[in-house]
Amino acid sequence: MSGADAADQRQKAFIGRFLAHVPHLAALGIRYRAHGPDWAELEMPYAPHLVAYPETGVIASGAIFSLMDTASGLAVVMRMAELQPHATLDLRCDYLRPAEPGRTVVGRAECLKLTRRIAFVRGIAHDGDPDHPVAHVAGTFMLTAAA
Repeated sequence: MSGADAADQRQKAFIGRFLAHVPHLAALGIRYRAHGPDWAELEMPYAPHLVAYPETGVIASGAIFSLMDTASGLAVVMRMAELQPHATLDLRCDYLRPAEPGRTVVGRAECLKLTRRIAFVRGIAHDGDPDHPVAHVAGTFMLTAAA
């Protein structure tokens, strides 16, 4: 296994451990899907406890926000290529349409720029077609480690 492959496997393992050990994320059923050098993709399978309105079957917006906040934060980790403390400074989530009941929601975020103290991200959530998103996010994360 090459050094790059080993690093990729370590990042994948880190994401899996992170998702499994944060109770809120485990309760939402958020799982690893894929990652790259500056992006992360997670998925949240449809589940009855995520539904905001039983008569429609629509997933609560807060669950989608949590999915996107987590994907965004992990995109920052991927861009840094190491785990450094950081916090969501601002995350705007525009809901474009409800997710289709019964469908898994995929959240993909990309870290566009990383400065000494701030990371800039954007991403989308979709339920099967990235060209027909459920939500769009844009945000900033503050790196909290001492410089």
